[in-house]
Amino acid sequence: MKAAIYNPYWDTLGGGERYVASFIQFLLEQKYKVDIHWDDKDLIGQISKRFDLSIEGAKVVPDINRGDGYDLLFWVSDGSIPTLKSRNNILHFQFPFRETNGRSLMNKMKLFRIKNIVCNSNFTKSFIDTEYSVNSLVIYPPVDTQKFKPKRKEKKILYVGRFSQLTQSKNQHILIDVFKNLYDSGYKDWKLILAGGAEVGAKEYVEKLRKNSEGYPISIKVSPSFKELKELYGISKIFWSAAGFGSEDDPLKVEHFGMTVVEAMSAKCIPVVPELGGFKEIVTDGINGIFWKTKSELVSKTIDLMKDSKLQRKLATQAKEDSRKYDIKEFEKSFKEIL
Repeated sequence: MKAAIYNPYWDTLGGGERYVASFIQFLLEQKYKVDIHWDDKDLIGQISKRFDLSIEGAKVVPDINRGDGYDLLFWVSDGSIPTLKSRNNILHFQFPFRETNGRSLMNKMKLFRIKNIVCNSNFTKSFIDTEYSVNSLVIYPPVDTQKFKPKRKEKKILYVGRFSQLTQSKNQHILIDVFKNLYDSGYKDWKLILAGGAEVGAKEYVEKLRKNSEGYPISIKVSPSFKELKELYGISKIFWSAAGFGSEDDPLKVEHFGMTVVEAMSAKCIPVVPELGGFKEIVTDGINGIFWKTKSELVSKTIDLMKDSKLQRKLATQAKEDSRKYDIKEFEKSFKEIL
């Protein structure tokens, strides 16, 4: 059987791309021949390095002709509804699109050719179903939770996410400002680590972050390998995020799920994150992590956590347990059902 993959966002190699790459790996295991629509032949090697995920056997091709001649087509939408031509069309939404004229007659006609519409979270689904008048299926992003292990924990706060202020507000600059406040309050034995990929145009943002970090124990790691990320999750006690903070009214700017939060939880790295978007599907406040609403609250709640070793053990243990519901095996099981 032949499958085709279309994703317009391969150049970012973020969580959404890991989702699609994991689906490709799953198809290869199901004995599909897989073609990936893209113009960079080195994509397969880049995926292996970034995600520790092998899709050897797949081919990168310049055109899949919208699935014509394929048994299966997996298409990541940019908000539009394409005319798809394979025998089995799956349309995937990673973003909570609005105001796309989704209920137009033309879109309704195109949707007749699509067997399944898949979203990455209930947060995304709530917008997609309303915008396009559909009933999509939620298949959470896969995390190979067995690969993330807690190590000897150090006084480190970690954030993992693309260095970006474009489609989503990752807000590493906010984390730096908050950490400087924390450090100046007397917590000088802690360190902040910011890790993630750098999108096209992110160089200037990263340089601003470096400049703003001068004089403080803040480390910025651009495009770390998967091996490096596993080590960082393993040794860090706390996982911070400010993704979407200040952009609460724009669903595109908040995290639509939060794969790095699940990865952190797998390694007993406690999430302290804003109560926004997909985070609310992963974290239960006071049970497996902590929510914050203001920058001063991020400082105060982090300090409370730092002082309470019993609370740390409780949250870390439950975080690891709860991360298993997003394991890659659940992802594969869900796609087997719709194939």
